[in-house]
Amino acid sequence: MGQRKASKDGDRKVGRRALLIGGTVAAAGSALLARDELARLWWRVPGVEKPRKDGEVDYAGARWVAASDANWRRADRPDDYGIDMVVIHVTQGGFDSAVKAFQNPSHGAASHYIVRKDGHIAQMIRELDVAYHAGNRDYNERSVGIEHAGFVDRPQDFTDEMYEASARLTARVCARYGIPVDREHIIGHVEVPGTDHTDPGPHWDWDRYMRLVREARTAPA
Repeated sequence: MGQRKASKDGDRKVGRRALLIGGTVAAAGSALLARDELARLWWRVPGVEKPRKDGEVDYAGARWVAASDANWRRADRPDDYGIDMVVIHVTQGGFDSAVKAFQNPSHGAASHYIVRKDGHIAQMIRELDVAYHAGNRDYNERSVGIEHAGFVDRPQDFTDEMYEASARLTARVCARYGIPVDREHIIGHVEVPGTDHTDPGPHWDWDRYMRLVREARTAPA
């Protein structure tokens, strides 16, 4: 009986040691997870705001025009959501009407950027944040959306200036987040799963666009 007791005590000691070690590891793991979560979400604490400057743009060639905050949600990308995609859109309307729509809180959608026919670029949402542009939550969280003013059935709307300005923008986005310059990572809205949109449409010259993005990607900054 004494031998059995010693055995029980030994089992208990080993069990306690394993529990203590396991608990320490678990606590350390939990602390790391908690620290990581806090690093991602600290700005959600009441009274704390992630430092941002009004009117600040992510792309030097853009002008800031704020979208309604009902058409995007605040985030801390790429820390909370990795960015690995650019989605190309066509507005089905003019530049001014697109800006107006994205500033309308009842519209329910907006992209990070709009490119005008003359190559002018407006940034309406920070790349940090999740824009409601793709019609798919996962794609919204992992992508930057770029609109192009015009209509899918009017090839004349896709000017040289538009292609070149947009390509430079996409190249900078790809460089910033390490996005491969290929058609798996630079896609049209029509290619987003579950979408009912057809843009950028059959007149968008993908071969030309991708060549311009590659050229801009390798050009000196």
